[in-house]
Amino acid sequence: MREVLSELKVWTADREQIALATVVETWGSSPRPLGSKMVVTRSGKMAGSVSNGCIEGAVFEEAQKVLKAGAPNLAAFGVTDDVAFSVGLACGGHIEVFVQPFGAVHQQLMELLDENRPATLRTNLVTGETTATAGTPSGSELARREGDWFIEPFRRPAHLVIVGAIHIAIPLHRLAKLMGYRVTVIDARAKFATRERFPDADELIVAWPDEAASKLKLDNSTYVVILTHDPKFDLPALRSVLGEDVGYIGAIGSRKTNENRFVALREEGFTEEQLSRVHGPIGLDLGGRGAEETALGILAEITAVRFGGSGSSMRGVRRPSVP
Repeated sequence: MREVLSELKVWTADREQIALATVVETWGSSPRPLGSKMVVTRSGKMAGSVSNGCIEGAVFEEAQKVLKAGAPNLAAFGVTDDVAFSVGLACGGHIEVFVQPFGAVHQQLMELLDENRPATLRTNLVTGETTATAGTPSGSELARREGDWFIEPFRRPAHLVIVGAIHIAIPLHRLAKLMGYRVTVIDARAKFATRERFPDADELIVAWPDEAASKLKLDNSTYVVILTHDPKFDLPALRSVLGEDVGYIGAIGSRKTNENRFVALREEGFTEEQLSRVHGPIGLDLGGRGAEETALGILAEITAVRFGGSGSSMRGVRRPSVP
């Protein structure tokens, strides 16, 4: 929805009749993920994409039928191997697209997103019933199908909070910016948290972790990495985020170091469920031990948590194939 938001604002202001097409199921290779959208007006304007080109014409025609009838439709499209190869579907594929008139619920969703508020769109693919609510569920931020319902979380843009401006934080903040995160670096030591060391950070905060965290918006679009490796910094940082619905908490250090932290936090009343959310030792095991490899392992683990990945080698991951 975000990728077509600007066009929708103009078209709704012009009182255009609009159809919204959403990818709700795929089999085989697919150049566009679940939740990808294309919008079509009655006058023939288009924005967005559901397949990078191979079925857009057919979806456009389906959208015109939906606008004429005023009722939604679930349309299935098979992509032949020769056509598929030219648009990146090297093994062919099958796509289901739900096409529906743009309505008041979608307008409500647009208003929430425009205010940078998280929201969830739920669509019944049988009845066409659609609801938009503030907030998003925990777990993967990807769109998903649950029976007759299609669930689309729209979180705020991902925000990486790095506590501890140490050497590993330098490549980590650069990698995160490359992947589209907003990045905040926190350290009470002014000589570490400098613009020279962190030129790409969106925000540098020289403060104790709990003081800094109290001024941040913490929700499930926030990913917290604690790199200080010092109890006087680690414990305040963990205290400030364990009670929040953040998307990820990681703490650098050995298993023994993390267990020592947990002992102290248990004595303060934190529960096993809360402590189990801490990824420590932090990151995926990639074998390398340099700062850059460690940063890559941390961001790889965050990515797996964000999108529900296993962290396994793709060679061992089985995907359903086209019948």
